[in-house]
Amino acid sequence: MPQKRIPLRMCVGCREMKEKRSLIRVVHKPDGGICLDFKGKVNGRGAYVCPGQSCFEKARKSKAFERAFETTVPPDIYESLEQSLVESVIQKRQGSNQGGASV
Repeated sequence: MPQKRIPLRMCVGCREMKEKRSLIRVVHKPDGGICLDFKGKVNGRGAYVCPGQSCFEKARKSKAFERAFETTVPPDIYESLEQSLVESVIQKRQGSNQGGASV
């Protein structure tokens, strides 16, 4: 049986190609809103970023989201996206610590 192809996407912060499931999708919805999409199901234009805060900061500084979405992104949207990103990373770490090996 042939091996399944793993989809790759480019992080807008570090500009590296990585597996799609290891990145977080930022979506510009048709109604104009911008949000994080952890499941990959939200309708709209997507841009991918690594879960680390450093890539998000690089993307913000270089205005990569604005280029990807072809619109201006207000500072308050960046603030809420960054807060959501930090919270999701913390929850993921706590989940992996609790679900670890048991003695």
